[in-house]
Amino acid sequence: MKVDFKKSHDAYRARAGEFRVVEVPRMRHLMIDGRGDPNTSQKYADALASLYPVAYGLKFTSRRELDRDYVVPPLEALWWAADMTSFTSARDKSQWCWTAMIMTPDWLTEQMFADAVSAAAAKQRGVRLEDVRLESLEEGLCVQTLHVGSYDDEVDVLAEMHGQFVPGAGLRMTGKHHEIYLSDARRVEPSRLRTILRQPVERA
Repeated sequence: MKVDFKKSHDAYRARAGEFRVVEVPRMRHLMIDGRGDPNTSQKYADALASLYPVAYGLKFTSRRELDRDYVVPPLEALWWAADMTSFTSARDKSQWCWTAMIMTPDWLTEQMFADAVSAAAAKQRGVRLEDVRLESLEEGLCVQTLHVGSYDDEVDVLAEMHGQFVPGAGLRMTGKHHEIYLSDARRVEPSRLRTILRQPVERA
């Protein structure tokens, strides 16, 4: 059967209007880094154009060679800045640094990853393929919620998470702001976009 991690993995579960404390295990992702406004940065567009051919190449390899099929997980991204108010009150996207990611099942090997990159390069798919890496991320204790609406409307939710819920729960922020894009922004109108907002924390 085809595995859909959005349905089977607890880390992809969140509800709008609810801040949930969850333990996120170590997970492997295809990753690529950059900086700047994702709406205008060519590097961000190039990053996505490089991630997807590798992600789908791995899926087809898994189905063909291992007889294990799965739904390619949603696009994710880590976001950070020298001044974290650039995500809330200041909202200055030009100051954002990011790592775009797609989760990869742990049964796939480093050689399969290398082969998928080579296959994408042979088809001239993805101009930043040399920057794509396979890396583990272990976030541990996190707070997350589901935001429904445009990305720019996340401000109030993040301000409540960072300024009220996290300290009120006896926690403090530790890692990078993490977003998981459950909707395809090319096909879904902004008011209906579904995005998991995640913040790694530790006990204060």
